[in-house]
Amino acid sequence: MNTDGITVGCIGSGMMGGALMRAMAALFPAESRARQLFVSDADMEKAKAFASGIGATALPSNGELARQVKYLFLAVKPAYIAQVVREISPVLAADAVVVSVAAGVTLASVREAFGSRVPRLARIMPNLPATVGEAMIALCPSAELSHEDCAVVKGLLEAAGKVEVVAEKLMDGVTAVSGSGPAYAFLFIEALADAAVRFGIPRSQAYIYAAQTLKGAAALALEDGRSISELKDAVCSPAGTTIEAVASLERSGFRGAIIDAATAAFEKSIALGKN
Repeated sequence: MNTDGITVGCIGSGMMGGALMRAMAALFPAESRARQLFVSDADMEKAKAFASGIGATALPSNGELARQVKYLFLAVKPAYIAQVVREISPVLAADAVVVSVAAGVTLASVREAFGSRVPRLARIMPNLPATVGEAMIALCPSAELSHEDCAVVKGLLEAAGKVEVVAEKLMDGVTAVSGSGPAYAFLFIEALADAAVRFGIPRSQAYIYAAQTLKGAAALALEDGRSISELKDAVCSPAGTTIEAVASLERSGFRGAIIDAATAAFEKSIALGKN
């Protein structure tokens, strides 16, 4: 991606904002990052430390950051969105693009917070693997966001993982599947590692076996081309060990439990969006 002339800012240098900015920084030449990448945070010392680590510039206020950039990420808690918008609205450039990272906050809510001076907006739902460059990120552009600006935002975010453009009506489902999904995967890894320990494998190795197995299965699912059912069948030899395990999972309601868990997250996401 050509980053010449692109200026990016992030309000909030916590886990998610920090992960996204750290990934995006790799797209920019080291010698120009201080002129193109900016961060602000309620904790100025935290912002300075983070900015120093990626070669960006920390600014003392959200308003000052908003004056400097075209692409502005709001990585703050949902409860603070309206407050931050009030700070930045008067000083945003006319062609600014504001990307909300706040879970459950709709584009309509962000638009309402801006009042009469609404910038070009987008909303994203990343997940925790952004910290290692393996995020699944849903990007929901507003109607006023141009294809060119949407492509730039998508290109910036792809530094942190895979990006898919989705309609906003699907964002609660995305939250339930990929936003919350890493927690389901971690539970499965932990359970599989516990089984490994039960069989005599040392705990330190058990986690490696379990986590690498899921990582490999996920990579195969994304790259192989066969359906998930076909891949599952490829592991299940006739009268073998795997089909016995699959039968046990089916008797225990494994699929239903996962669907119920994601549905609970989906319903909670809808409820949060109404608050």
